Amino acid sequence: MTMGTRVMVVDGDKVLLIRHTYVPGWQFPGGGVGPGETFEEAGRRETLEETGYRVDGPLELFGLYHNTSPVTNRDHVAFYVARKFVHEFERKKDHEISEVRWFDRRALPEGVTPATSQRIDEYFDHVEKRAVWGY
Repeated sequence: MTMGTRVMVVDGDKVLLIRHTYVPGWQFPGGGVGPGETFEEAGRRETLEETGYRVDGPLELFGLYHNTSPVTNRDHVAFYVARKFVHEFERKKDHEISEVRWFDRRALPEGVTPATSQRIDEYFDHVEKRAVWGY
C-alpha cells in the first residue's frame, strides 16, 4: 500500500494549482509520504517544494480517499486544506513542475483533473464527498 497527500491552498475563492511536466492536467500540490514523515509533514513539504508557498498555520484534514489510478488500486490520499500561507519564493519551471497559478474556483483552467475539480466542489459547494480520489 502507498500513501500520499494533497493540499488545497485557499485564498478566499481562489485555489493554488500546479501542472507537472510528466502527467497532464492542473492539480493540487502533493506527493508521497516519506519514511518517518506524517501525512501533515509531507503535505507541508510538498506544498513548499512544488509551489513556493509555505503553509503557515494548521492544515485541515478534509478527507481520506482511495486512489484508484490506472497504475494501482492500493494508494490512499490524505487531502488537506490550508488557508494560511506565506509566499516564500517564486517557483520556476523545472523538470518536475511546469507551472504554478492561482485560479478562481468558478473559473478553473481547461485540463483540471477530475479529482481536483471534485475536491473543489466538495469543499466550496458542499457536494457529497466521494470515497475514491478519481481520475
